[in-house]
Amino acid sequence: MFHVYFVSLHIKVFETMNKIIEKEHFSEHVVKLVVDAPMIARSRRAGHFVIVRAGEGGERIPLTIADADPSKGTITLIVQEVGVSTRKICALEPGESLTDVVGPLGQATEIRNFGTVVCCGGGVGVAPLLPIIKALKQAGNRVVSVLAARNRDLIILEEQVREHSDEVIIMTDDGSQGRKGLVTDGVESVINRENVDLVVTIGPAVMMKFVALLTKKYNVPTMCSLNTIMVDGTGMCGACRVTVDGKTRFVCIDGPEFDAHKVDFDEMMTRLRSYNLTK
Repeated sequence: MFHVYFVSLHIKVFETMNKIIEKEHFSEHVVKLVVDAPMIARSRRAGHFVIVRAGEGGERIPLTIADADPSKGTITLIVQEVGVSTRKICALEPGESLTDVVGPLGQATEIRNFGTVVCCGGGVGVAPLLPIIKALKQAGNRVVSVLAARNRDLIILEEQVREHSDEVIIMTDDGSQGRKGLVTDGVESVINRENVDLVVTIGPAVMMKFVALLTKKYNVPTMCSLNTIMVDGTGMCGACRVTVDGKTRFVCIDGPEFDAHKVDFDEMMTRLRSYNLTK
């Protein structure tokens, strides 16, 4: 059962009672859900996201579509348990359903042959990065992926990323997997050895900020995908507003991807702290 409504001149699909087809635990607090959402699966492109609800009074949670299978009518969501609403979503089992799934939302990623692209993801940021990696590789780019986390247990989707990358660099804070160091160390090592035409970064705001500072020093164009607070996903509430190049933008309709060198990350992080969602 679904309703169709118009937002910003794009058709969005409001699908209800979306059944969980598969579930996989990546770690204690990170879950992969494969959800039955055939109309969204057919229209989704890299960079799009959905807003989901668990329960009639549930909070609206934005989640990037990590993958989609139009033939099966499913989308893949990666959910990190950080509060009551995400805990409810992560507790769902195959056969149970999300109350609502709205999407695809946002602007799709610009995909073309840039040349050599470094895609760097931190923690669960690898989930929205994966479809971009796939699309960039299919467009003929040389793709070097840098995956970073505090320790090896928090590295996700490594096998899938390797399948679509020319090279994968793993960075962990404690050195338990790959190289010991930060994501910026991995990115800088690539920039220092070869020409890089574009960097794509997705992860915690502070991570994206320092990736942007690094790549600006080397004059490498950089795109980031922002994870601000969202409520309606249509640009009406203004909760997701950010400052980009001195102008107010709404992540839900203008993004989620922006030129990382023009984003005011400090302002964005201050807003996130006001919601206590910086962890």
